[in-house]
Amino acid sequence: MILKSGDQAKQNAELLSVMNMKPNVNKTWTKPEEPKEAYFVDPDSIDVMVTFTKAEDNHKLISKFRTTVSSMLKFATVHINLYILGDDASIEIAHDILDEVADKHHYTMNPLNIDELVKKVHDTISELQSFFSYKPGAYYSDSLFFLSIVAHKVLPDLSRVIMLDCDLKFNSDIRELFHFFEVFFETNIIGIAHDAQPVYRHNWHMYRNQNKGTRVGDPPPDGLAGFNSGVMLLNLDKMRESDVYNSLINADVIKQLTEKYMFKGHLGDQDFYSLIALEHEDLFYVLPCSWNRQLCTWWRDHGYSDVFDLYFKCEEHINIYHGNCDSPIPKLDWES
Repeated sequence: MILKSGDQAKQNAELLSVMNMKPNVNKTWTKPEEPKEAYFVDPDSIDVMVTFTKAEDNHKLISKFRTTVSSMLKFATVHINLYILGDDASIEIAHDILDEVADKHHYTMNPLNIDELVKKVHDTISELQSFFSYKPGAYYSDSLFFLSIVAHKVLPDLSRVIMLDCDLKFNSDIRELFHFFEVFFETNIIGIAHDAQPVYRHNWHMYRNQNKGTRVGDPPPDGLAGFNSGVMLLNLDKMRESDVYNSLINADVIKQLTEKYMFKGHLGDQDFYSLIALEHEDLFYVLPCSWNRQLCTWWRDHGYSDVFDLYFKCEEHINIYHGNCDSPIPKLDWES
């Protein structure tokens, strides 16, 4: 929360000093050398959190949630501690669906009331919302879409969690996704895939016009393409420990970044991550596109057809399909 006293300027100056802002937007971040081999120790169970709220009488959302959890549990070969983040009515619906689609021996359901969690971090979230929402009352202005940013503050008993949207279809074992935690570089605290559309190329068009040759908004693998938060690996322990990350959860710092990059977001938490990555790329481990295969193609028909495929292409075996912007997910071979 921002200080309201005369010490505010001093506080923010200290935060900016901690951040040590040295933009790296014209040069690719040099990653540490990849280990030649990675050895995975499978845990007895993994923590997974699915956002599911305002589901009462929303049959389309209920159907998407059913697909998400049933496909995840179909392929899972490890016990899932499944945290359902939502309102009371949605949590009850989730409970009934899970009873129908999965063996209770394969998961443990843990309800998380969204209103109770948001109360704990209301001041912090409300300060950020104005930067990453189109307008008050818009879809992504809901506090739900900002909670991941401060998950380390409201989930003190969890160390590492996979956070998922509820419009997914799994085609592989979520245990394999969890293994990516083991290959995070030292400074990585969050695993997240690039956005598969040029949405941030568009959002940063003014900055790009004034900074020719910048990586900001360029496509993968070398560009700063922005992120999609439908599938995320949150190392909550490292998020708690990171002075740099926690210094960025500050409205005055974010205001400076939005002004510098001429940015007005409208997609909630993924705008926050995309923005701070411009100057702190090393906080993020970029997940392969196959673990968040986004299907939305809106920007192909809205001015970016010439570059669209540079962002959208994903030639790997698809492990998770993501039906973002209400896109239909194809029927897969294993479905009857």
